[in-house]
Amino acid sequence: MLDTSQHGALQALVTDLERAMIACDAQAVADLFLEDSYWRDLAAFTWNLKTLEGRPAIADMAAAQLPVIRAQALHLDPSEAVTEADGVTEGWLRLETSLGHGVGYIRMKEGKIWTLLTTLHELTGHEEPRKLRRPMGAEHGHDPNRLSWKEQREQEAASLGIETQPYVLIIGGGQGGIALGARLRQLDVPTIVVDAHERPGDQWRQRYKSLCLHDPVWYDHLPYIPFPDNWPVFAPKDKIGDWLEMYTRVMELNYWSSTRATSAQYDAAKGEWTVVLDRAGEEITLHPKQLVMATGMSGKANVPQIKGQDVFKGEQQHSSQHPGPDAYRGKKVVVIGANNSAHDICAALWENGADVTMVQRSSTHIVKSDSLREVCLGALYSEEAVANGITTDKADMIFASLPYKIMHEWHVPQYAEIKARDADFYSALEKAGFMLDFGDDESGLFMKYLRRGSGYYIDVGACDLVIDGSIKLQSGKGISHLTETSVVLDDGTDLPADLVVYATGYGSMNGWAADLISQEVADKVGKCWGLGSDTTKDPGPWEGEQRNMWKPTMQDGLWFHGGNLHQSRHYSRYLALQLKARHAGIDTPVYGLAPPHHLS
Repeated sequence: MLDTSQHGALQALVTDLERAMIACDAQAVADLFLEDSYWRDLAAFTWNLKTLEGRPAIADMAAAQLPVIRAQALHLDPSEAVTEADGVTEGWLRLETSLGHGVGYIRMKEGKIWTLLTTLHELTGHEEPRKLRRPMGAEHGHDPNRLSWKEQREQEAASLGIETQPYVLIIGGGQGGIALGARLRQLDVPTIVVDAHERPGDQWRQRYKSLCLHDPVWYDHLPYIPFPDNWPVFAPKDKIGDWLEMYTRVMELNYWSSTRATSAQYDAAKGEWTVVLDRAGEEITLHPKQLVMATGMSGKANVPQIKGQDVFKGEQQHSSQHPGPDAYRGKKVVVIGANNSAHDICAALWENGADVTMVQRSSTHIVKSDSLREVCLGALYSEEAVANGITTDKADMIFASLPYKIMHEWHVPQYAEIKARDADFYSALEKAGFMLDFGDDESGLFMKYLRRGSGYYIDVGACDLVIDGSIKLQSGKGISHLTETSVVLDDGTDLPADLVVYATGYGSMNGWAADLISQEVADKVGKCWGLGSDTTKDPGPWEGEQRNMWKPTMQDGLWFHGGNLHQSRHYSRYLALQLKARHAGIDTPVYGLAPPHHLS
């Protein structure tokens, strides 16, 4: 425990904040913050994912939301220690409003609030049936008409979507759709998850065979069921696929495989969607109130238009379609791109006897897997963190408590350490001609991921093949055209090819909305992902949260859910609570609904 003077100062500040919130005194709330300060709220006060930056913004939000949300209690969590370092005092919070309960995290500097995180974790009267509220399961007594658990599940599965309508329809049954479906199941929201693949987990099984998670296991748990403690640090794709399939069964999801959504239209008067599905050849029409696009963090595959693609006699694939290296032993392969998929695919092709060339058109951020895990993730997501009492939930909250506006300030020194630690490695890469960067502001991988979702590779060995020339490299060059048998670069270099792999990324998620609903709705929503940081591929204006992700959009009833396993786990909680509140008829006045930007 921190010494009493610092603990007492933070306690007094939290007490003052509680008093001002309960009194709905917006200016008094704002005055407790530093001039340069941040309040990040995840659904507790804004019914949005919103970061308020500076006193005026905080005062505006407090004036609008405190009278309707009605804070009832805010206090330091007595079970958690208050800590202090470098003039910043930090503590965990418990909060209660008229609508629910939540968790918070506060940082105090110079006697005032520097950063505040508030999150909604439960809706009063709609708590999840967990721990002391868990269901009994067995039905004691006698009833000749009782149904077994299996019969009840079969009855529900036969009825939902046929005789009764789901309240939520989730399009996409990968980790995002599955995690959200599990949350909604626990909140008793009638939900169907649909996916075009034959089995849950096929989204992973059908990728190139060398694919493994590049994030460590402690970062990747799903809600409710963590991976067992003998799970590999970096799970292979087929193991993840099997886990996801098991998860859908254990969590009792209404999961429709072999089902593709073909059209969707919103009826504003009825407040519902008409969604037409092709379910294994049978046309079914559903009328959900809420439609969630859970198609990942990305949109459709981005395949560049290159002169000569129509005359090339070999194979052409986007990286998402690449089956693996087995059919290409002895073949010449050109991989266009130099990020995660490009490196993985090149390495696997080389291992299987292909002659492979990587074409790097722009610089790439590289970080060695061990360095990333030890320097950047170890304090929050590691066996050591678990031993120090940092559970996955705690780690998620600490990470979420860092405002995006200043998050890079935490990462710059970490990547400076990595740059020094792996100096010989980076020197060898550059000597091989590879173009390196550490992001526009030297903040490394996480900020690149959050800002643009591309431009990096977590090295698990492929870079050694680039360094020694096993993977041939053409860097700093564009593609001029394809001939019948080769890829020609803009400097005239001719690369004979039997296969061209376009490891060229993906578009925005609203591209799926354009295809399914309309271009008008896609433009009404605007692009998904990115912060508006005005860095490469993340143009302004600044928004301060991931655009359109896990929160209300400009289209009523339309939501986007995706990201890596960490984000699918963490943000599914807040999206599920927003959807449950609407299902329960709770008033949800959204503060700060973001306007669309960068229409496609």
